[in-house]
Amino acid sequence: MNHKKIIAALASVAALASLAACGGVKDGGAAGGSTITVGTTDKITSLDPAGSYDNGSYAVQIQVFPFLYAQDYNTSELSPDIAADDGTWSADGTEFTVKLKSGLKFANGHDLTASDVKFSFDRINKINDENGPASLLANIDSVEAKDDTTVVFHSKVKNDVTLKQVLSSPAGPIVDEQSFSADKLTDADTIVKDNAFAGPYKLTSYKVNEALAYAKNDSYKGLTPAKNDVVQVKYFADSSNLKMAVQQSQVDVAYRSMTPTDIEDLSKDSKVKVVKGPGGEERFLAFNFKIMPYGEKSSEPNADKAKAVRQAVANLIDRNELATKVYKNTYTPLYSFIPDGLSGHDDTLKAAYGDGSGKPDADKAKKILKDAGVSTPVDLKLQYNPDHYGQSSADEYAAIKSQLEDGGLFKVDLQSTEWTQYCKERVVTESSDGSYPVYQLGWFPDYSDPDNYLSPFFRDGNFVNNGYANKEVNDLIVKQAGETDAKAREDLLKEIQKLETDDLSTIPLLQGAQVAVTGSNVKGVVLDASFRFRYASVTKA
Repeated sequence: MNHKKIIAALASVAALASLAACGGVKDGGAAGGSTITVGTTDKITSLDPAGSYDNGSYAVQIQVFPFLYAQDYNTSELSPDIAADDGTWSADGTEFTVKLKSGLKFANGHDLTASDVKFSFDRINKINDENGPASLLANIDSVEAKDDTTVVFHSKVKNDVTLKQVLSSPAGPIVDEQSFSADKLTDADTIVKDNAFAGPYKLTSYKVNEALAYAKNDSYKGLTPAKNDVVQVKYFADSSNLKMAVQQSQVDVAYRSMTPTDIEDLSKDSKVKVVKGPGGEERFLAFNFKIMPYGEKSSEPNADKAKAVRQAVANLIDRNELATKVYKNTYTPLYSFIPDGLSGHDDTLKAAYGDGSGKPDADKAKKILKDAGVSTPVDLKLQYNPDHYGQSSADEYAAIKSQLEDGGLFKVDLQSTEWTQYCKERVVTESSDGSYPVYQLGWFPDYSDPDNYLSPFFRDGNFVNNGYANKEVNDLIVKQAGETDAKAREDLLKEIQKLETDDLSTIPLLQGAQVAVTGSNVKGVVLDASFRFRYASVTKA
């Protein structure tokens, strides 16, 4: 136990007693005029930042934990949150020094110092949870607390252009070293009972994937203080109930996820407002390199045949059908690993697969399989998730199944699994080869930089955890992160995508925008360039 824990031990006993009704049991109370109520179908994997890397969990974490840097509303610029300055690089580009604001405290009264910052990043790497964000910290060699308000990040990549973005990402929440375990995940009840929060809000009630209650954190000194006093979040099993709730004013804001048909209907309803924000979300197919057809641990391992299977799938996908018929143009076809609007975007997949203009080509797929000696039809087990990515996923993957079976090249076994189980079973670990040969994933970016569409997918130790590795790709990703010349970096980004277009460890399908629906009396819902919805700016007449 460190000195901060010893000093706070007696105070913690009293605090725990007063907060004993919190955690998973306290009722958040009925919504009043000053209470903002948010509805969502998202699911929480973990309140502990070290144990999650998903949109539903991060949606909670950004409200209650502070960051060194965060994004200003309506801009693409990062600003200090609990940092006191913009940070400075050493002359040799290997050290990035950040000063903290003075007098920072957690809601429980514990001091927030550089020691907590070092602890927060160190534990993510040490725990290295299979569903955690440790892969984002690959460029950080070590973190040093020089004094109570000075933190030094020792970088493996000189002048890393992505470092500040990473500090604002799901790997960046600063947690209380007196409340969180250094070497294992800390459960939600402990976090809530300890009142271990230093963001704009503190949680007063936590019933996982049922209901949450937030209260304004008056000790927060960061970028976005809350304009409201109380926020309640209700979790819905399906989007139809969420749609009804916002129409009947049972919730003030509905955010993630409603079907395209629901959004289309709500846009015609004068009692609600549809709010849209910048895109960046992706939907894609992922291949498990261990157990996909001809994968490393399959009954007939063959790398060339496995690649032929992936490339045949790419030739049969009709993105335009998915975008128009399933998603009613709330998504657009994506033929690049980096989405439209970011540096390095290059439609390499359109040129390489299908008919060259975006349409599928069954003859091309057939030839690839034949040339590789693959017998058809190929049995393909395809998994999707029915709740985390919205109810339209069922229609999306029914359409993909039909596309892949066109011409008799594939026989698809389509199955679905609920998110909390899905996110554990999909990954390849030291003890498991994963359960899904080919499966659905979506991506909600951590920060607005092209690196965030490459490192988490293709770098060694990546988040996808699908058994894929390519040293040339890995080294180029590291190189582009330290390239300060914009044109040279763009060239590197395009080279990485050309290599990935051949490898196809994932196949990008669609790019989408953010959408929220609010009551007509609600203001301040901002879906900004960080691709997140923060509650602090929301008010209600």
